[in-house]
Parts: sequence; C-alpha cells; structure tokens
Amino acid sequence: MTVMRMWIRAPLAILAEEAEGGVVVEGARIVECVARGAQPAAPVDEVFDASGHVVLPGLINLHHHFFQTLTRACPPALDKPLFPWLEALYPVWAGLRPVDLALAARVALVELLRSGCTMVSDHHYLFPAGLEEAIDIEVAALRELGMRAVLTRGSMSLSVEDGGLPPKCVVQNEDAIMADSERLLTRYHERGEGAMLGIALAPCSPFSVTPALMRESAALARREGARLHTHLAETGDETAWCLEHTGQRPVDYLEALDWLGDDVWVAHGIHFDAHEIVRLGQAGVGVCHCPGSNMILASGHCRSLELEEAGSPVGLGVDGSASNDASNLIGEARQALLLQRLYYGADRVGHRDALRWATEGGARCLGRSDIGRIAPGLQADLALFKLEEPRFAGAGDPLAALLLCGAQQADRVMIAGRWRLLDGEVPGLDLDALLDAQRRAARELLRRAGLAA
Repeated sequence: MTVMRMWIRAPLAILAEEAEGGVVVEGARIVECVARGAQPAAPVDEVFDASGHVVLPGLINLHHHFFQTLTRACPPALDKPLFPWLEALYPVWAGLRPVDLALAARVALVELLRSGCTMVSDHHYLFPAGLEEAIDIEVAALRELGMRAVLTRGSMSLSVEDGGLPPKCVVQNEDAIMADSERLLTRYHERGEGAMLGIALAPCSPFSVTPALMRESAALARREGARLHTHLAETGDETAWCLEHTGQRPVDYLEALDWLGDDVWVAHGIHFDAHEIVRLGQAGVGVCHCPGSNMILASGHCRSLELEEAGSPVGLGVDGSASNDASNLIGEARQALLLQRLYYGADRVGHRDALRWATEGGARCLGRSDIGRIAPGLQADLALFKLEEPRFAGAGDPLAALLLCGAQQADRVMIAGRWRLLDGEVPGLDLDALLDAQRRAARELLRRAGLAA
C-alpha cells in the first residue's frame, strides 16, 4: 500500500527548530522539517497551506477524570476545599451507570480534542456496582475518536469505615481490583513507539487505598512494563491525614511503598518541601501541574520550576471537570503561565515554558520520546490554531498570542498522521445530540442522588 506524503507548508509560526517552511508527514510520522524558503527533499502527494496557522506538537493531558463532566459546577460541591468537595460528590458519583460514563467520556474527549489535545490520560478510580467495565467503556470512546491515550486503572479500597475518606458504596475489594488491573493490562496495554493505547495502574490517593494495594499495584505494573500514577500532596489536609494515619509525610509514604521511580507520575504535587523536591527529582518522578483545579479548590501552588530544576519532568492536566469545570488544554496552558508567573515573576516564566509543559513535559512524564515535539522520526501528532478571532487582533508574536490572548480552540488536529479535527469540528460527530444526551444524563444523575437538577 502506498504511503501518502503531506507537506504542511509555511505555517504562520511553528514550535520547532528549523521548520519555518513546515513539516512533511509520511504515514504516521514526521519525516522532514523544512527550512524557511526551502522545498521538501522528496516529492509530496499533498500540500496543506498552513500560512494561517500556528503549529504546535499535539498537546498532552496528563490527568483527568472523564466521569466528572457530568457534575460541573455541581451545587452541593460549590465553594468547598478538596475533602468536603469529595464528600459532597461521592454520593452523586455512586449513581453512575455505564451509559453515563460513555457520554461523559465522549464529551471530555471531544472537548480535549477541540482544544488541541492529541494524547490524553484519564484517572478513573470510581467503580460502583454495575460499572466494573469502566475502562473498557473509555477504550471504546477513544477508539471512536482516534485519540492516543494512557488510561489509568484507578482504585479505591479504603472506605470511611476503615479510616479512609470515600463511602463504602464506591470502594472495591482489593482482589477484584488486582484481577481487573491484570485483565486490562493483558487486553489493552500497548508498548513501544507509536503506541496508541497504554494502561497504567493508579491507586487513587493515600486516603483512599491501603499500603498493600499500593505495593501490589507497583509490582504488577513493573512486571508488565506499565507506569504508575496517583494523586499526591494536593492539599494540606492530605499531609495531615498521612501524618496521622501513617506517621509519614506523603513523599516518605510513597518511598516506603517503592513508588519513587522514573516510571511514576503524580498529580498536583503542591505540598512538597525543598528536600522532597530534590528527592523526587533524583528519582525522576514526573509531576502533573493542574492549575485550574488547584485554583478553584484553593489547594495551593505547584513549584514547577524547582521540580524541573531538580530533575522531575513537569506536564499539565486539566484534572476533573468537576474541579476545573473545563477540559480545555490550551486554556490550561494559559492558566499555568499566569499562575506560575504570579509566583515566580514575569521574567522567569514565559509562554514557551507553558507550551513545553503542555507538550514535551507531558511526554516525558509518560515515558514517551516519540511524541511531544516536532522533529523527524517522531509521531505526526500536531495541533493547528488560527488567530482570526478579535482576541488576536494586533498580536505580534503568534506563539505568545496563543496563550497571552487566550486561544480556546484548535482549527485542525492530526494524530498519527490522520486529521481528527477539521475546521474546529470532529468529522461525523453530531455534537448537539451528544451534548443534549450528556445534559440529560447529568440531570438524571443528580435526581438519583436526591438532589434537584
């Protein structure tokens, strides 16, 4: 079969070295970066005029909870910090059905795709009765949209009756968790360059799982060549819980469970002291910065520059749509720029830092060297943005304008060499019908929880 060669020609701007003339895509890969004014080294079959587009590597979302698109701006959870917020929402989420998750996942993925995201990671840790095949449901949604992903098989085993935070109705037996984790790794986990779907193991948090489950998950993941993920050091409440129940701070607890390694990335990573940052960097633990969620829940500030300087890769995640209330990764990159600049100063954090976190940093957290950058030999995952809205009028630097002027939506997105977003729309998707069904499911979920919709 003949493999087509496409020249994405002469972009308005591109986040790549020596590629002002564009890039050539052959099959699923980038095969050439074209210098300004030059022609491709070999003939091409198709030319796409990118003179009106800013071209980025496909954005990478490191942390999400798809199911939470059903509980955005949820009345019982408004204006609460993390622990009371979770306690308000656990009873609502306990009513999730397979059809609800299917809708929630599709909405989250479409929103991410429209924001320029090509690689996603979802942390699904909620398995009430009837939702045991939640990850399989997410796999179906991903394959329908052609997106690249690492789905993390989350888990909660420590209920409030056992000293944890979640109620009994949303936790699982640890034998069932481990059996399903092994099933998913065997059935879905792809390894190596170009992998479209990976599985990682992700016990939810120190306050919702036992030490035994953390250790067993780590051992299984490493036997199967998979990665590990969890929430860590998100709030002061978590640190206090760890000290009370384990006698250790979160990083010490993680180390005691053999979780400090370069095959681990953690979400949030806010409440680390200077010594802990050094230890995390030496171990190569990745950190997913979730600025929108951290600000809405007032959880604190991720010290991204110190973490990077210590050796930890740093990427971005939108986190759950019930704490961020959005699944927009280009918007999250802007939030990261603004929050980190407020903390470090305007001269220490620039738009290229935030774009790096949203691309290359995310790839490093996932252990991927084949995505996250635009260079020959890498996967053809690209996000193309236009600067035609009034918000961009008068902008001088196109790359800076994406974040400073607040880009919200990509015009085109390519994944593994195939266009998955065209003119801002997902081909063949009836978006109005999808959103209508999702809204009805959200209202019904609240009704089942005894709350007014």
